[in-house]
Amino acid sequence: MGYFKQNPDSKGNFGAYGGSFIPPDLQIEMDKITDAYYSISKSHDFITELRSIRKHFQGRPTPVYYAKTLSEKYGGRIYLKREDLNHTGAHKLNHCMGEALLAKYLGKKKLIAETGAGQHGVALATAAAYFGLECEIHMGEVDIIKEHPNVVRMKILGANVVPVSFGLKTLKEAVDSAFGAYLQDPITSIYCIGSVVGPHPFPMMVRDFQAVVGVEAKEQFHSMTGEHPDNLVACVGGGSNAMGLFSAYIDDECDIYGVEPSGRSLTLGDHAATMTFGKPGTIHGFKCYLLQDEKGDPAPVYSIASGLDYPGVGPEHSMLKDLGRVNYVTADDRETLDAFFELSRSEGIIPALESAHAVAYAMKLAQEKPRQSILVNLSGRGDKDLDFVVDNFGKDYGIL
Repeated sequence: MGYFKQNPDSKGNFGAYGGSFIPPDLQIEMDKITDAYYSISKSHDFITELRSIRKHFQGRPTPVYYAKTLSEKYGGRIYLKREDLNHTGAHKLNHCMGEALLAKYLGKKKLIAETGAGQHGVALATAAAYFGLECEIHMGEVDIIKEHPNVVRMKILGANVVPVSFGLKTLKEAVDSAFGAYLQDPITSIYCIGSVVGPHPFPMMVRDFQAVVGVEAKEQFHSMTGEHPDNLVACVGGGSNAMGLFSAYIDDECDIYGVEPSGRSLTLGDHAATMTFGKPGTIHGFKCYLLQDEKGDPAPVYSIASGLDYPGVGPEHSMLKDLGRVNYVTADDRETLDAFFELSRSEGIIPALESAHAVAYAMKLAQEKPRQSILVNLSGRGDKDLDFVVDNFGKDYGIL
């Protein structure tokens, strides 16, 4: 428990990373959110309501599943934490319900956020509907096309989806746009950041809300096997699903792998492998490892998975990299697509393209460590990706 008391510190720093680098007016509002989180989130009423929501609305706990066919084919013992079975189809609702509940206690009227793959947008729109709040989701035009099913879901749930048409029209620009909208009205609205990124207290808050994944998985895995997993694997964009799983095992003896997208190639602009090729920098009000261009500005990024194409990463991940506690590795587009179809056809589980990065690395790891157990955070299901995958790669995999 000492780790969580020390990280972050009182200023929101995870070692050399994190903090809050935002305008003074916005810092006042952020300080109010921080104070409210420290007081409200520890109260009996808040915890009781959140636990009830998780059990009766979200469908938690989600199961841990032994992927028998995949394990027999590739070696090792591969287990999946089935966050794809969480309501709305991904881990995102874990922190969205927490953030919306906090907004309710603060008397806010409107939730504002960005989304890449659309899972955070759907989850926040769901939370807004549940609590009777307005919802505004900013999404890059490129991602709106790629993730059309999720755009429809957000609109059905009552959210206002704002297309972002500048820059690369993907996740970074969606964050820029959402921040701008929040700055116009920080009094009655709250910016519900979609990952363990942004100014303090959001990296801490989102990690804490996502920690339920690791808490459940640790108990479930031990109940199934009588031991803890030898290896943990999760995809990393901003890093919320990964921190959710990793947080329960930081002090345990296991190898931890965060899988980033190496995309089309290792040329800058063709990947989003921040930990592999980035260096410390500041983006969206916090310090982290950052992919940068020759001027030191955030570099253009790419991933087949819209939820991973972000040039930064969570500050806690940045610290864990420097500490050597987490191994940050990569999977490219082709490996990811192969894993997408392999899991679908061998286990009857269609993963999100984001999660397929983790499955791809787990398949390699199983061959390298044939006698060890591997627990993968299957962070989301692939319904949102079906049209994109079939239209662009269907012929390669015998679909068209």
